[in-house]
Amino acid sequence: MTLTLPTPDAPLKIGTRGSPLALAQAYETRDRLAKAFDLAEAAFHIEVIKTTGDDRQMIAADRPLKEIGNKGLFTKEIEEATLRGDIDIAVHSTKDMPTEQPEGLVLETFLPREDVRDAFISTKYASIADLPSGATVGTSSLRRRAQLMQIRPDLKVVEFRGNVQTRLQKLADGVADCSFLAMAGLTRLGMVDKATSAIEIDEMLPAVAQGTIGIECRADDARSKAMLAAIHHADSGHRVICERAFLRALDGSCETPIAALATIDAGRIKLRGEILRPDGSQCLRTEGEADVSEAETLGRSLGETLLAEAGDGFFDFR
Repeated sequence: MTLTLPTPDAPLKIGTRGSPLALAQAYETRDRLAKAFDLAEAAFHIEVIKTTGDDRQMIAADRPLKEIGNKGLFTKEIEEATLRGDIDIAVHSTKDMPTEQPEGLVLETFLPREDVRDAFISTKYASIADLPSGATVGTSSLRRRAQLMQIRPDLKVVEFRGNVQTRLQKLADGVADCSFLAMAGLTRLGMVDKATSAIEIDEMLPAVAQGTIGIECRADDARSKAMLAAIHHADSGHRVICERAFLRALDGSCETPIAALATIDAGRIKLRGEILRPDGSQCLRTEGEADVSEAETLGRSLGETLLAEAGDGFFDFR
């Protein structure tokens, strides 16, 4: 196939949410493509698309996302625009992505993974261990909430949403004593200095695909697929495929207390995974390894094992 590259008159249209972090991820994608094909920035157009998860009227600050319906909350409108041909590719935080793509779309491109750890953010305390009993923790993540309640059930957790800048302002306003953000997001925004400390994975295992930018396109769009192949990071892809297979086997979402992390060494992939009751009262863990070529099979197998161990109702709120 002769690859017809985009031009300023006929740019490649990149769809994204409009938050500063989402835009930073779209710019990184654009810059990698521009470098790979020696193209000017003008050969690309960034198209901001508002998703249900961005609707401030619908998503009240103290309303848990689980009450709204979390599957596709931050992706549905962008995927619809891709299918219509309004945009050519869609840039996502992979941890926000449902485990199945709509018919006609593929998620096959992943950029090099950033720091997978969670960041502890506080203007008062240095770490989770330093929090006094009864301290208020702000988070909208059921995973982080459950993990925190498991190790510190004496803390008070309140709903805490918004982009990075909004959450930092809420802390400054005293809404909570501390919160959590992804180290990857702070890194991409040039705001690592805002992290009070990075939480090691042995203390808080990250969300599935945390720190990874995923790029989606139409399955029949040969040009976009060929261009994206040039910037795909294979190791990050294997790791994400493994973790997402684990999540899929558990029928989980970005708002389910599920955590997983795959690592690769010398052609072998190792996966650590855990599921928690929403109140943190129980945590089930598993791990295993396989050849990198079996990444998806490994994730699915470990997920099925934990699902059988958990039984019905494990994720129900008590």
